[in-house]
Amino acid sequence: MGGRVALTLVGGPSGLLDELLRELDRLESLWSRFLPDSELTRLNNSEGLPVDVDPATVGLIHAMQDGFVETAGAFDPTLLPSLIDAGYAASLDHPERVTAIPAGAASSIDLGRIKIEGCRVRLPPGMTLDSGGIGKGYAADLLAARALEAGAAGALIEIGGDLVAVGTGPIDGAWTVGVEHPDEPATHLEVIRIASGAVATSSTRRRRWSVEGETRHHLLDPRTLLPAVTGLATATVIAGTGARAEALTKAAFVPPPEGFLNWLPTRNAAGLVVTTDGEIRTSSNWEDYR
Repeated sequence: MGGRVALTLVGGPSGLLDELLRELDRLESLWSRFLPDSELTRLNNSEGLPVDVDPATVGLIHAMQDGFVETAGAFDPTLLPSLIDAGYAASLDHPERVTAIPAGAASSIDLGRIKIEGCRVRLPPGMTLDSGGIGKGYAADLLAARALEAGAAGALIEIGGDLVAVGTGPIDGAWTVGVEHPDEPATHLEVIRIASGAVATSSTRRRRWSVEGETRHHLLDPRTLLPAVTGLATATVIAGTGARAEALTKAAFVPPPEGFLNWLPTRNAAGLVVTTDGEIRTSSNWEDYR
């Protein structure tokens, strides 16, 4: 999933950490657009035909649909053709892995048109999906739930900078989380405390590449289908689940940021943004987590 992983457990049986890492490897094999035999690749190349998938993949698609609706399309996982057109076809971590989609694939197709019956999924012709950040958030949700089911008293699952905390934390029953500085990853902008929930960050400073001397990033504006131009370096959201926190971060990159920060508390979420000039802005309820 293009990042480092850190798993912290409070209690739990011997071997649980290894079990969770194996499950994460399995989810990567299901959802990576860079793997030719992943379920996501098979769905993206199905051209309107049904595909039988794992229950976890069904859950991921439902999370995508929910995020699309809640953000009024600011989070849109169907933009893969535009992302490839912008120059992001090959994995930045493994350049030999290249995304393959049909020639007729198009961006911005209504996710409500996906047909799901049990574990059989039919994408409308032309639709492709990119697990992207929401895949990290949803994977963290699944691993955290699995840790509690297996007997851990608490778990903190961090995947590529997105984290989910559940159960009893190690310090007074809560979890302490640092929010990375966008230009200095070894330092923290903020240190927050959550009893349970998720923290996700989206950044224009990562997943960058150059085309004919022009630097581009992976966060597309659904209105233009081009890398978003907003004056923001990062957006961090605290929400109930990893998948939802990830989806909500994308709304920050549809201007203006002030509207995003005012909107988050109405969604029972909190947020922090950092501008490209280094200014830090927070939602009115961010103070509740300091």
